[in-house]
Amino acid sequence: MALTGGLSAAYRTLLRSPIMAKNGVGARLCLMRHFTDQSADDVKTKIDKLVANNKVVVFMKGDPQQPRCGFSNAVIQVLRMHGVEYDAHDVLASDDLRLGIKEYTSWPTIPQVFMNGEFIGGCDILLEKHQNGELVDDLNKIGIKSALLDSQLTKDSGDK
Repeated sequence: MALTGGLSAAYRTLLRSPIMAKNGVGARLCLMRHFTDQSADDVKTKIDKLVANNKVVVFMKGDPQQPRCGFSNAVIQVLRMHGVEYDAHDVLASDDLRLGIKEYTSWPTIPQVFMNGEFIGGCDILLEKHQNGELVDDLNKIGIKSALLDSQLTKDSGDK
């Protein structure tokens, strides 16, 4: 199922969506202790625990209410459009976390998205999956029904 339309138009639609008002879907912002002066193994162990804590986990710059990077903001918008609950971790709060997550995934950029403990990719990968419909399938595989399916079904039934 390919999804079309611009991200900003979809985001505006989301803001008016009864799904958001009804469910209050969003992020569980995880306040983190600083990882200061910890060994690489300690940081890896902490990241292992963080990515296992929820079905969807985002390491981003800033927090969902105040992203400090356009790419982090785009990831949050996509997850909100799909009605996904996720944990978010601000990499700017800790140098150890910021550097550790890049080493953990061998991925040089932030944000980084995990599903069921598996690294999915960054903003570009998530946007591509959103645009070609793969994200709906990926979410379904981990037991999350995309809110866009409900809105698409409502639209389709209204067109008949």
